[in-house]
Amino acid sequence: MKMDQKAIATLLELAAKSLLSNEPAAIHALEELPRDLFVPLFIEAFLGGHKKIVKAMVKAWPFHCLHIGALSVQESYYEILEAMIGGLQILPDQNSSSWGPKLRILDLRQDPDCGTTCSEISTTFPFCFQSCVYSQHSILKTEEAQHNVKCLGIVNSESEPPSTQKPVELLVDLSFNGTLRTKQFLSFLQSKVEQSFGSLHLCCRDLQINKISAHKSVLQFLDLGCIDHLELNQAYLNEVTTLLAQMIHLNSISLSNISFKRCKGEDFRTFLIQLGQLHNLQELSLALFCLTDQLHKLLRILPPQLDTLCLSFCGLSNRDITVLSQSSQASHLRLLNLSNNQIFSEVYEPFQTLLEKVSGTLQYLEINNCLITDSTLSAVLPALSHCTHLRVLSFAFNPITMPLLMGLLQHLTCLMELKHVIYPVPVHCYEQWNFPGSLDRQKLAEVQAQLAAMLQVVERDDMNWTTCPE
Repeated sequence: MKMDQKAIATLLELAAKSLLSNEPAAIHALEELPRDLFVPLFIEAFLGGHKKIVKAMVKAWPFHCLHIGALSVQESYYEILEAMIGGLQILPDQNSSSWGPKLRILDLRQDPDCGTTCSEISTTFPFCFQSCVYSQHSILKTEEAQHNVKCLGIVNSESEPPSTQKPVELLVDLSFNGTLRTKQFLSFLQSKVEQSFGSLHLCCRDLQINKISAHKSVLQFLDLGCIDHLELNQAYLNEVTTLLAQMIHLNSISLSNISFKRCKGEDFRTFLIQLGQLHNLQELSLALFCLTDQLHKLLRILPPQLDTLCLSFCGLSNRDITVLSQSSQASHLRLLNLSNNQIFSEVYEPFQTLLEKVSGTLQYLEINNCLITDSTLSAVLPALSHCTHLRVLSFAFNPITMPLLMGLLQHLTCLMELKHVIYPVPVHCYEQWNFPGSLDRQKLAEVQAQLAAMLQVVERDDMNWTTCPE
């Protein structure tokens, strides 16, 4: 009688938990441990914070790759990551067997869609779906070069060193946030890279930097060509341009608090030239980045396939909205954030035209704190109702009345993909609109109850209407 997969998995978990109850025995047993037990044992050891076992398991890992994937721990996070890195065989071990460790790719990034290890496929090189493909120091590029050299007969057995350490790849997402523990972890990483004498390739995919002036020295040990997501807060525009010149494979950029003198200056022109070289760019977010009447210059150099555009606190004008509605990017946008721009202070027609242009693709729309009034929202409502793929709408902190809010709900319930709406507190709930401390929470509770009842009547319990009170 065959056992089902669920029952087998349960037995493996029980066996793993039993091993962890005796840490020294578990570490000693790794030499004879069946391959099927490694993954469940690692999961239990990682979640339980068993740093010594995790380190030993990395050293004895029988697969090409190891991913944290969906695993997470609240306490001792850096400690367990350092234990895993400490288990990597980045230098030749004279006491180890001749075949050396099998683990070649250690992935410390959290990804809910990634398993602990990839399915093994018979290929010339170690296979992993997450392998670095850009850097010349990556395993794929290094071993491909070595394979080609051997095929050409350039290297023979006499000239080849008898014990060459195979390259190892370490995948990470890094945040330079200035905390002491983060600095210690970065210093630990840097020392490991230096000790490896080139056999450890540190591949950072997602980099977050807060105040670049404090982290310039740390940036020097990163291979910036690997980075595909950059989030940068507080920098001079010329510093951003210097980084972009080295991060040629970026597909997502988020910049905030970037200092520059004027949009007509040399720094801005150089920035645009470099930004235009990022042909893989799909997501761009700018905040506190003055673009008044200058958006056309930015859109001119951005790739047409851009699907995310966030321009909060950018001082956008109606002219900028008109330019955006006429751009090649508009018909591809899935996410658009125009919050904290007074784009409705004069006329609404440019935004109405923009909604018509994005209606075929738009899924997320944020227009918080844009001085949207009842008359403006009523005018653009027909165009908004044609955004049939819309999933999230956020228009908080705008002076809207309760009658308009109720009418809006009735119109939007026909958008079956729309699940989340973040609406403004109606003006009647304030003694003085949007004035701190003047919100009447009893009135707000009545608003929330009335909207919930309306959703129930039209059988849209799947829609979540929430607000952002002070």
